[in-house]
Amino acid sequence: MLKRILLAAVFAGLSSSAFAATGSLFEGMFGNHSHGGFGSPAGRTSSQLSITVDIAAQEMTVADEWDTVYTFDVSTGRPGHATPTGTFRPIRMHTMWHSSKYENAPMPWSIFFHGGYAIHGTTDLKHLGHVASHGCVRLDPKNAKLLFDLVQSVGMENTKVVLVGG
Repeated sequence: MLKRILLAAVFAGLSSSAFAATGSLFEGMFGNHSHGGFGSPAGRTSSQLSITVDIAAQEMTVADEWDTVYTFDVSTGRPGHATPTGTFRPIRMHTMWHSSKYENAPMPWSIFFHGGYAIHGTTDLKHLGHVASHGCVRLDPKNAKLLFDLVQSVGMENTKVVLVGG
């Protein structure tokens, strides 16, 4: 839990205008991450992205070739609605999708990776970190947008989605 709080503080600091101006607020503690590209050595942009969902831990880790970029709490499939495991590539993305199977439920920032299964935002924030979905991987909508934008910038063909545990 402390790790998540510290990461949240770091990411909040990284997005603030004060940090953007100084660029060195956390360098001594975490290394220099104020360079070009996300999590990449200076002057290089990432060409590969790995999204790993640990179903048992209800946690997502997003990494490039060099570093972990984000760690998010997720909700995956509850009993009777298992989230598939395996390695996939995103097959399509939508800024907003509505489920045709589950009462037109909104699925903002959807990244479909296997048939009708997607990573997407949810309004059911109280269940993040616990199984709750019909098989999709749910995120806080702010985190879903961060992930969506990241996958869009790297490209679906350069993104791997790995679902383990369960």
